[in-house]
Amino acid sequence: MTRSILITGAGAGIGRATARAFLTAGWDVSLLGRRLEALEETAAGHAARFLTCDVGDPAQVEAAFATLPRLDVLFNNAGISAPAAPIDEIPVEKWLEVSRTNITGMFLCARAAFGLMRRQTPRGGRIINNGSISAHVPRPGSAPYTMSKHAVTGLTRTLGLDGRAFDIACAQVDIGNALTDMARSLEGLTRNAGK
Repeated sequence: MTRSILITGAGAGIGRATARAFLTAGWDVSLLGRRLEALEETAAGHAARFLTCDVGDPAQVEAAFATLPRLDVLFNNAGISAPAAPIDEIPVEKWLEVSRTNITGMFLCARAAFGLMRRQTPRGGRIINNGSISAHVPRPGSAPYTMSKHAVTGLTRTLGLDGRAFDIACAQVDIGNALTDMARSLEGLTRNAGK
């Protein structure tokens, strides 16, 4: 049986690189993201399942996961950041936007994957949450992003406990400075800190 993986945030950055590695390795790959064109570009001619979805929308997440015949691995990767600023200059709307994707979206996708893995035959699977080194060593002006990644760590630890009874393992990767489009917006932040 071909192993299956769903990758959120598959239209760019770490999600795209991960998806291409699994496509090349011959996995059954589901690419989830907001823009179909970006997902098609990620697949680069490989056969893949395209799931256009806003991870922060419960109905869209449920509908996307309902199309899967089986799921062995979820790479729960979708995430956004906010422009660097002192907390009192960060618009509340920006905090809510980051929280909706990085916290609510992570929860909704993990919830959907957990339910599928728990009930499929054979049961079980792996959930890999993309955290961040920012949860350990934050950058200046990064309150929304850093807070969201602390939440990811809490989710990961809880799922690690809850999944044991159902053969579901959960882990987290805390990637450092990967030069993705999202990270490019932070260039110069460290250099300019304290100036």
